[in-house]
Amino acid sequence: MNQKLNGIAEIRTFFRTNTQPIYFFGPTAFNLLGIDRWVRNFQYVVYYDSWDGAHPRVFAPKERPYVEFESGEEINNYLLRDPEVQAYLRKRGGTPMIVMVFFDSETEDICRELGYQLILPSDELRRRLDSKIVTTQLGNEAGAPSVPNVIGTASSWKSLKELAASAGLGRDLVVQTPYGDSGKTTFFLARKKDWDKHAADIIGEQLKVMKRIDNKAAAVEACITRHGTIVGPFMTDLTGYPELTPYKGGWCGNDLFPEALTVEQRALAIEHVQRLGDRLAVEGYLGFLEIDVLVDLATDEVYLGELNPRISGASSMTNVTAGAYADVPLFLFHLLEFMDADYTIDVAEINERWRDLAAVDVWAQLIMKEPTDRVERIIEAPRTGTWHLTEDGGLVFAGAANDWHDVTHEDEAFYLRVYGPGDYRFKGADLGILVTKGRMQTPDGLTNRSRHYINGIRGHYLSELLPEAPTVTPVSYVK
Repeated sequence: MNQKLNGIAEIRTFFRTNTQPIYFFGPTAFNLLGIDRWVRNFQYVVYYDSWDGAHPRVFAPKERPYVEFESGEEINNYLLRDPEVQAYLRKRGGTPMIVMVFFDSETEDICRELGYQLILPSDELRRRLDSKIVTTQLGNEAGAPSVPNVIGTASSWKSLKELAASAGLGRDLVVQTPYGDSGKTTFFLARKKDWDKHAADIIGEQLKVMKRIDNKAAAVEACITRHGTIVGPFMTDLTGYPELTPYKGGWCGNDLFPEALTVEQRALAIEHVQRLGDRLAVEGYLGFLEIDVLVDLATDEVYLGELNPRISGASSMTNVTAGAYADVPLFLFHLLEFMDADYTIDVAEINERWRDLAAVDVWAQLIMKEPTDRVERIIEAPRTGTWHLTEDGGLVFAGAANDWHDVTHEDEAFYLRVYGPGDYRFKGADLGILVTKGRMQTPDGLTNRSRHYINGIRGHYLSELLPEAPTVTPVSYVK
C-alpha cells in the first residue's frame, strides 16, 4: 500500500518503522556505514568483514576462497551469486532491495534472475553520464559551466596545441579522457615531453582539453528527487599524499569544514549542482550522486568539475553532518525514490537549512592505501573501532564500535580495517579508513595530528615478506 508522507517528521518515522529488507552490498560496509541507525531492516553484505562477525548487521559468507578480483563490480557479483548470501537473504524474507557502489549490467542480470530489486539508476544510463565529456556537455546545457575547455581529439603535440588554440586556452593544459578515477586519466601538459610521456593514453580518445587554472577543489554529494535536487555539504579532497597513496593524483581523504567555500562560492556552487541535477533528471537519473566543483583562485569563478553518478567515498562524511541529524541523512531521499511511498518536502527549505548548518560542522577522513612497492602477508592488523591519540602522539585502541557516528573530538577516531590477518599488503591496497572530527590538511599540507594518526595506524600492522609474492591487482574499494 502506497504511503503518503508529509514532511521530514513523517519520513523519519517511516524509516524507523520500515519492514522492507534493504541491503548494501560491497567489498566493505564503508560507504553507507551507520545508515542502519536511521533505517530499520537495513543490513550490510560484504566480502571483507571488518568486525570479524561482531557487527550485528554485517553479514559475510564464511567460505571465501582467495579470488584475485579485478574490480569492485566483480566482488559484488560474486556476493550476489554466493549460496550463503542467497540463503541469508531468503531466511530474512521479503523481496530484497539492493544498493551498492560498484555494479554493471551483469549485476542487473543477476538481480533480475534472483528476484532482487536493484534500487539504482540503470547501468546503461550511469555509464553514459560517467563520461567527463557528457558531463561537460550536459552542464553547459544546464548553465553550469566547466573550466574553459574544448572537446576533440589529438594525434600529436602539434594537433593538441592547435585544438587548444582554437578555444583560446593557452599552452598550459589539463587533458582528460572520458573515463577514469583518482586522477589516473587526467594529464597536465605544458610541453612536448609531457605529451610524449602520456601520448599512448591520449591518442585515439575523445578529449576534454582545459585551460590550466590555479584552483581550489571541493566535492559535494546530492540527491536528485522528484521534488528537485537536494545538495549536501561541501568538502575538500586530500590528494596525492605519499603517506596515504602511491598515486600522484590519487584521492586519499576529505575535510568537511565551513571554510571549504566562501558564502558566495557556496551559493553559486549549489546553484550549479541544482542546475546539473535538474538536467540529469531529464535524462532519467534519480537518486544519489557526487559532484566536484572548482574555484578559480584568480577570478573567483566557480566551475563544474567531475560527476560521479553513484554513492561515493564521500558519503561517509555527508551522512554524519549536522544537516543529517537535523533532518535525515541525504541517502534516505535516495531510498524514497525507489520505495512504495509518496512524499512531499520543500527542497528549497532543506537546502537553505543545510547551508546554514554547514557553518558548524567539521569532519575528516583518511583513505589509507599501501604506498610501498612490495607484497607482504599481514600477520596483525589494527582492529576496527575507536582509537585515541595520546599526549605524546601515540595511538591506542579504545574499544570496539559499529561506526563513527559517536566520535566527538579531534583526538578520537574510528578506524575501519579492510585487509586483516592472512590478507596481502601490496602497492595500492586499501588498508583501511580513518574518520574523525577536525581537519586533516591545511594549505601547507597534512596536519601534525593527521600524521600521528597515519603513523599510529601503520605502527599497528605487522606483516611478513613472501619469498614468492602472488600476483595482486590494486582495486579501489571505497571510490
